[in-house]
Amino acid sequence: MEQHITDILSRYQSDPGSIIAILQDVQEEFSYLPPPALKLISRGLSVPLSRILSLATFYKAFSLTPKGKHPVHVCLGTACHVRGAQLIIEKFERDLGIKAGETSADGQFSLDAVRCVGCCGLAPVVMVGEDVHGKVSSAKIAGLLKKYGK
Repeated sequence: MEQHITDILSRYQSDPGSIIAILQDVQEEFSYLPPPALKLISRGLSVPLSRILSLATFYKAFSLTPKGKHPVHVCLGTACHVRGAQLIIEKFERDLGIKAGETSADGQFSLDAVRCVGCCGLAPVVMVGEDVHGKVSSAKIAGLLKKYGK
């Protein structure tokens, strides 16, 4: 891990003004922000760990707990909500055996509710990683999970 963090810091020339970009790269590398990585960043940038933790916990894009290989985001924005998104998230919870905000025991899937993905015309919308799936129904969920390895 230490070498990965060193490489990331060197890309940004250990510039404390690049904390957000550094955290994004670490999140992409590990699927979350491991505490040892945050300590290495703190030392490498000469920035207090409390400052890094405040940024990591302020932005919803960052996670201090491991995320699944396939992050599932169910939109609960107005258009999706009206078209049954709550039923969609409940179906994912049953099929994966987890609640929103959790990661499956096998580490394959994490499930999160989001407020809007900007695809209101396709409501209800589910994102798996970077893939957008529109007009999702409860009947389509098993196929989505199978597509991504469950």
